[in-house]
Amino acid sequence: MEKEYEVVHEIFNECANNQMRDVFFQEARIGNLEEYVRARHKDKDVELTREDLEDGTVIYHVNAGGLRQRYTFSEV
Repeated sequence: MEKEYEVVHEIFNECANNQMRDVFFQEARIGNLEEYVRARHKDKDVELTREDLEDGTVIYHVNAGGLRQRYTFSEV
């Protein structure tokens, strides 16, 4: 069953002198959160860790080819 989510995708900069990160926002209808994240990284070796918060927010911590990223899903 698909649900409507606000998705925040953060890409962390690994450069020692640059602590900035890229942040992208979107709303999307998603049936399976893990499949959604994996589909965004098809060409890379991906490690995922899921974190479920008490308010229903789901966070996926991603290591995609050595690049740290985070997806935060909040139901709309």
